[in-house]
Amino acid sequence: MTLTTKQIRQLRSLAHHLKPVVMIGDKGMNDNILTELNIALEHHELIKVTIAGASKDERRALTDDICKASNAVLIQLIGRISILYRASKERKIKI
Repeated sequence: MTLTTKQIRQLRSLAHHLKPVVMIGDKGMNDNILTELNIALEHHELIKVTIAGASKDERRALTDDICKASNAVLIQLIGRISILYRASKERKIKI
């Protein structure tokens, strides 16, 4: 899914007040985290993910892996927080 710049700006503004719903620790990704991530994306469409205990390059690589595994789009990556979007079957966010 490709988003326009205007859509990305809108999603960033909507995500500003959100709290992280998925937290990835020092051990990285596993099947349980991926399952919870997919559930959160289906329920909320727009989520924040916290990645702890990794360098900047490792966080970027892990975020890319998360996006590929969950078919999500990276909206923004700031420090340890990644903002992801994936449209659910029942659209909740109008973009």
